[in-house]
Parts: sequence; structure tokens; C-alpha cells
Amino acid sequence: MPLTVRVDALAETERLVRRLAPHAAPGDVIGLCGPLGSGKTAFARAFIRARLGRPVEEVPSPTFTLVQLYEHEAGAIWHFDLYRLSAPEDAYELGIEDAFAGAISLIEWPEKLGVMMPADWLEVRLAPGEDEEARLITITPHGPRGEALAAALARDLEPDP
Repeated sequence: MPLTVRVDALAETERLVRRLAPHAAPGDVIGLCGPLGSGKTAFARAFIRARLGRPVEEVPSPTFTLVQLYEHEAGAIWHFDLYRLSAPEDAYELGIEDAFAGAISLIEWPEKLGVMMPADWLEVRLAPGEDEEARLITITPHGPRGEALAAALARDLEPDP
């Protein structure tokens, strides 16, 4: 079942990401979907900062490099921006199979991978909201690991009794 969350500001998106990040593990794939300007890169930046657990001065968008790698003792994070990818097979040149095998993969524009996208992943769809920073974020699991991540996030978002 998809989980849909409305956020009114970037700070709320960052809080949501801080709840998701600790549950991710090497081998997890998180696909960031949505139109240009919907907040995919902001989500990825917040995830990287939360996951690394320390201030990261620069988290550049990989729009032109297509991939950025962040090393951490708990596992590497590979941040892909596939907007400019010509063909799915071109992702092999970026080392995507290495990322899938042993890192957390954040993938902007995962639809560009077509059948190369693994069966087990977490889809994060961002849509612009009513205000400039507002977003409608829909989390859809694909496969057992995607389901585990979505369930952990849903539990963390439940109000305290």
C-alpha cells in the first residue's frame, strides 16, 4: 500500500527523510520520481546528510556528473541523476551494478533504467504542492525490502499514544 504524506515546507521534507534514512541499509534502492523542480535533489541531499550523521558541507546535484559517491563506515551512498541518460545500458558505465550490490542507491529519474531497475526498491514520488515548498510525497514499496522500508517509515510517522 502506498503511503502519502503532505509537507508544507522543506524542513518538513527533511524531517520525513531523517525518519527514513536510519532504516536504509547497503543494497537498498530508493527511486526519486517526479517532474523537474519537484524536490528530488533536495530529498536526496537531506537523505545523504541524515545518513552520514554529520554535516556535509557540499552535496552537489549529479545532474552533469550523473553520479556522486559518499563513503561512510555504515555503507556507501551512490546518488544518481539519470535525467541525461541516453539509454538504460549507459548506467553500467556509472557503476550502477556495484551500487546495487553493496551501497544505498538514491536514483533520480529511475524510470530511465527501464527493466534494469531492480524488482525490490522503494519509490518516492514527489509532486509540487499548493505553495512553493509544499509537496505531496507518495511512498510505494516494490518487493520485500521496499515493503520493510515503507513499513518502518509508516511506524515512525504514527503519532505517539
